[in-house]
Amino acid sequence: MGEERLSDRILRENDAVLRTMLGHRFVEDVKNDTLSKEAFERYLVYEGAFVDSAISIFAYAAATAKKITQKRWLIAVLDGLASEQIAYFERTFASRSIDPSSFDTGVAEVEAFRAGMLEIARQGGFLDTVAAMFAAEWMYWTWSKEAATRSISDPLLKEWVALHVDPNFAAQAQWLKNELDTAGETLEEDEMARLSAIFGQAMQLEIDFHNAPYL
Repeated sequence: MGEERLSDRILRENDAVLRTMLGHRFVEDVKNDTLSKEAFERYLVYEGAFVDSAISIFAYAAATAKKITQKRWLIAVLDGLASEQIAYFERTFASRSIDPSSFDTGVAEVEAFRAGMLEIARQGGFLDTVAAMFAAEWMYWTWSKEAATRSISDPLLKEWVALHVDPNFAAQAQWLKNELDTAGETLEEDEMARLSAIFGQAMQLEIDFHNAPYL
C-alpha cells in the first residue's frame, strides 16, 4: 500500500465539512427539483458575481505558477470562465429578465466568500489557490454528477448542473487534484497541513455562501 496522496489526505481530513456541503439544503433542493425560483435567481446573481472574482483568482494562480504547462492550462481556464461561464449568466439573466443590479451582492455570506477566496489567492502562492479552488470544483463536480441523473424541470438549472459534469469541468477538477498530488511528493508536513486547512476554510465559505439564497 503506497503513501497517501496529498489530495486524498486533504479530502480525508476535511471529510466532515465536505459532507456538510454535499448535504446542503441547496444541493438537496437541486437534486429533488424543489429549489424555488426566487432562491435560484438569487443564487444566479450571487454566483455570477463570484465567477467574475474567479477570473481574478485564477489570474493570481497563473501569475504565481512556476511551469509553462501550468500557465497554459490556467490561461485556458480563464478563457473558459470569461467565454463560457460568464456567457451562461448573461444569457440566463436576459432570458429571465433578471437585473443583477437590483440584488444586493454585498450580503455578508456572499461578500465573505468573494473576499475570502480572493484573499487566499492574493496573499498565498500558487498552491494556496489550487487548494481553495480544488475545494470548490471537486465539491461541485461531486454533487452535480448525481444531480445530473435526476429530473430537473427548470431548463436553465439543468444546464447549470450540466456545465459541472461536462468533461472540461471534470478535467479541471482532476487537474487541481493532480497538482496537489505532484506538489505533495516534496512538501514538508507543515505545508501539507496548511494546504489542508485552506481547503477546509474554502469549503466553509462555500457552505455559508450557499445559505445566502435562502436569506
